[in-house]
Amino acid sequence: MSEPYWLEEPAPPLPRVALKAEPDACVVGGGVTGCACALRLAEAGLRVRLYEARRVASGASGRNGGFALRGGAMSYDRAREQLGAERARSLWMLTERALDRMEELAGDAFRRSGSLKLAVDADEGVELEAERDALRADGFRVEWRDAPLPRFAAGIFHPRDGTLQPARWVRRLALRAVEAGVEIREHERVGSLADLDAEQVVVATDGYTGGLLPSLERVVRPTRGQVLVTEPLPLRLFAYPHYARRGYDYWQQTDDLRLVIGGRRDVSVELEYTAEEGTTRAVQDAIEAMVRELLGYAPRVTHRWSGLWGSTPDGLPIAGRLDGDPRVWVAYGYSGHGNVLGLACGELVADAILGRPAPALALFDPARPLKVEARDVLV
Repeated sequence: MSEPYWLEEPAPPLPRVALKAEPDACVVGGGVTGCACALRLAEAGLRVRLYEARRVASGASGRNGGFALRGGAMSYDRAREQLGAERARSLWMLTERALDRMEELAGDAFRRSGSLKLAVDADEGVELEAERDALRADGFRVEWRDAPLPRFAAGIFHPRDGTLQPARWVRRLALRAVEAGVEIREHERVGSLADLDAEQVVVATDGYTGGLLPSLERVVRPTRGQVLVTEPLPLRLFAYPHYARRGYDYWQQTDDLRLVIGGRRDVSVELEYTAEEGTTRAVQDAIEAMVRELLGYAPRVTHRWSGLWGSTPDGLPIAGRLDGDPRVWVAYGYSGHGNVLGLACGELVADAILGRPAPALALFDPARPLKVEARDVLV
């Protein structure tokens, strides 16, 4: 039961493309970020080779809960405090544009359903009120829900969010990249960036970086998220993605009425900061308890899996040119929000390589977490 439900969907092998000359750019990582970056570069006329250690979408891009949410790891009101109102609004607008781009490219792998963020108690309800007020003040659509489900005090509904079949989406993105001329080498692990002979190299591996970027791996922690899937339920109970307890619990129903549910990482937080895939009894038992709380009974579990993402100290991704090596670019560290931010950052980095950097890229400066780390050490 360790194979993700999403990756079981049949998919034809990607067509093979062989570059006729050395690549202009090499991309490491066959998830949403790498495929989006490779596609953008190839459409601009560059020769691009993409490396994936397993199969396209086999990392976090095929192992998540299938949520497509605007924003980032922090709530909007916290983002305004942390970044300032103008930069926070810029970040949220970037992700709303990325959702529009996803809708354009993903076909039936994406559905614009909205999402519901829930409060389990009065304290979390106060937090949701603050986020709602901040979003409305800056012109973003959001709806308040009183006691939307049993056991939940309140909720805010984000109408522009969506639900994904994430593996289908990324495979579709990869196919577009191949059709644009990208050579994709699956089952080929890159052991060192020095092995890649290209003018530009993009590392797009999120929690699976595995020694390629030692300077950044001091501050980007691989983090494990665990998920399970049940047999189809008799009825549709959840029409859109739900998440609660500040993101520690999340669930949705698939088209065939299965419950996809994950989280409860906080039962053993430090153990879940790991680069090892695999499920644990403690977290899986806690997720099963959540299923019983939601449904009142325990349906049969058909799939269990885990995936890794990269967590940064401030919750923002790292994207841009790496200091000290002008040919190396990075796009990773999504702190659990890589489905949308991964698409956005992959395209932002590609545009910068093409000589048309967008102002939004400055939010994700790769030197940022190292500066934060140095300041913390001095303090």
